Amino acid sequence: MKRRRTALLSLAALLATALTALPAGPAGADEAEQLRNGTFDTTTEPWWTTGNVTAGLSDGRLCADVPGGTADRWDAAVGQNDVTLVKGESYRFSFKASGSPQDHVVRAIVGLQTAPYDTWYEVSPQLSVSGDTYAYTFTSPVDTTQAQVAFQAGGAADPWRLCLDDVSLLGGVPPEVYRPDTGPRVRVNQAGYLPAGPKNATLVTDATTRLPWRLRNAAGKAVAHGWTVPRGTDASSGQNVHTIDFGAFRGRGTGYTLVADGETSRPFAVGTGAYEQLRLDSLKYYYTQRSGIAIRDDLRPGYGRPAGHVNTAPNQGDADVPCQSGGCDYTLDVTGGWYDAGDHGKYVVNGGISTWELLSTYERSLLARTGEPGRLGDGSLALPESGNKVPDILDESRWELEFLLKMQVPDGQPLAGMAHSKVHDAQWTGLPLLPSDDPQKRELHAPTTQATLNLAATAAQAARLYRPYDRAFAARALTAARKAWTAALAHPEVYPDPNDGTGGGAYPDDNASDEFYWAAAELYLTTGEKQFAGHVLSSPLHTADVFGPLGFDWGRTAAAGRLDLATVPSRLPGRDQVRRSVIKAADRYLATAGAQPYGMPYAPEGNLYDWGSNAQVLNNAHVIATAYDLTGAAKYRDAAVQSMDYVLGRNALNISYVTGYGEVSSHHQHSRWYAHELDPNLPDPPRGTLAGGPNSGIQDPYAQSRLKGCTGQFCYIDDIQSWSTNETAVNWNAALAWMASFAADQG
Repeated sequence: MKRRRTALLSLAALLATALTALPAGPAGADEAEQLRNGTFDTTTEPWWTTGNVTAGLSDGRLCADVPGGTADRWDAAVGQNDVTLVKGESYRFSFKASGSPQDHVVRAIVGLQTAPYDTWYEVSPQLSVSGDTYAYTFTSPVDTTQAQVAFQAGGAADPWRLCLDDVSLLGGVPPEVYRPDTGPRVRVNQAGYLPAGPKNATLVTDATTRLPWRLRNAAGKAVAHGWTVPRGTDASSGQNVHTIDFGAFRGRGTGYTLVADGETSRPFAVGTGAYEQLRLDSLKYYYTQRSGIAIRDDLRPGYGRPAGHVNTAPNQGDADVPCQSGGCDYTLDVTGGWYDAGDHGKYVVNGGISTWELLSTYERSLLARTGEPGRLGDGSLALPESGNKVPDILDESRWELEFLLKMQVPDGQPLAGMAHSKVHDAQWTGLPLLPSDDPQKRELHAPTTQATLNLAATAAQAARLYRPYDRAFAARALTAARKAWTAALAHPEVYPDPNDGTGGGAYPDDNASDEFYWAAAELYLTTGEKQFAGHVLSSPLHTADVFGPLGFDWGRTAAAGRLDLATVPSRLPGRDQVRRSVIKAADRYLATAGAQPYGMPYAPEGNLYDWGSNAQVLNNAHVIATAYDLTGAAKYRDAAVQSMDYVLGRNALNISYVTGYGEVSSHHQHSRWYAHELDPNLPDPPRGTLAGGPNSGIQDPYAQSRLKGCTGQFCYIDDIQSWSTNETAVNWNAALAWMASFAADQG
């Protein structure tokens, strides 16, 4: 979910352990205590409590009786105001804390004491687990005399007692050094390789001449050997690297390791099982993203939760959502759909490209020479709808499609037929927060041309794919698509407000020509009508290169139309040229992958990794894979499959970006309900969840405090507080699902 956010998340805009690349504050600054009376020797002044908390001295500590039954952490708190912070100065935040009964979690923050209550640093330790003394270092992003240190203790079902002592905020301390643990210098696809597919690895080394390598099985026996290929300095990481090609090995099994330059890789498998399972897990992710329905624990053990945003307190709900002030005089029932990412918002442009790619995953299984539609059939994803004789991937996609249809402006209203751009909270909420506990007012945001064309494109695509299973739904979808197309033609330049970023992402976009091209393509492929063919053929984008180095995404959708025009049978004049354009783009991505020692088809200009770079890697691989479907040439199949290596561990950080895949994988993605890092009662993200990945912009303060000056692949940190590098999003998982399904089909 690539967003240009104009407001900090009230809790996700966090600042954490500092990096040496950040200034340590004024030269020669002395350590200075910023808090008053943190030892509580004779009084609790000037510490305050919320009205529902009773606090006093006990054995030289401040002890607070916290009531049970509050909804959120901030509903019961102890704190001190009027604290001074200096921008760029490093601080050590330390305290002693204990809870009775044990194992309670307290949220300790440094933030703004007045609205909008920005949070600059936070930590949520589980008390009495490993002692009672806690210390952290962070760098202030602001100059202020209105900072607050607070301990938020609400949200518990039963009353408990919090005791604090030796609370300190010491300024002028040296910042801590952040060094990511990258493990062994031999980087491999930790999930595994296909027996007859490409097998490549990357070695980080100071050596400039070739080195021997050995492939060992689980028993430690060498089963293959060869020589590395020196590649010099890799621009994407700044490392001197060699590559290893062990593709000639055709064995199968688990527990293989590569040994080179005295280093042993993390273990991996050779077989088809990893991709078969990843195909399913990446799609099962969507069920736990659903809004408006209780998630069943029997279907997703450990992930069961109440329905969110169904007008049950404290939710204000999605059943009758009004527009932002002055936007309209009606309300809409916009229940259902998928929560877009780590927040509780639902966005048509991001939901559109995600739905397209899931439907494309299914459509490819019907059309491609290696497609296996049975793998995506009824019962494959363990959904509530399983057993209805409809492929599960269509059932899951329909959950979002029904929401998209509800976002259409009703007949008789201004802008009738257009689509509202998004629905989300009026203000940013904090982490962790289950959807069912969200108390914020929900608002519909203004219709846009881009959102309207996303609806037209996906509804038209749905009309042809659902027709064999539900003719009435297919007809309804096509009617909505036609209405949206007509509305967009009447209002071709109603663009999203780039400043509409409070409570949800802004998704700015000042050009809808790509959405017009995509929607016309889908309407033509479904209807075969000349009017839509005419729009396709007359669009300047039809003969333009729509495949850029960053890859397609919600803001660059012309590629979606081009890919479908190339693969879905039709009588479009000049279709051979359309197919050649995809192959030409694949050749460029192929060259990029060959030049990259980590083997990914992604090399952004200036080595500036974009928001959601992992999905962009996979979407470029999607183009290469489509070239294989069009030509049958093995070079495209191998390059597409090899692209999966990067997100599964063959990268500079030696981490699998897919939760649950590989010995070391991302599992602290930014999310309000996959928030185990902040609340031990909540789960980590489910298996098959893709992290956004390296982002040179490092827009969130947490990443800024640790990653300032980072190079390409190193602009990532696996922490829930880093929303610019580590968010989960429905469109990123859609890219993973498409490519995982393709790779599984090659097994």
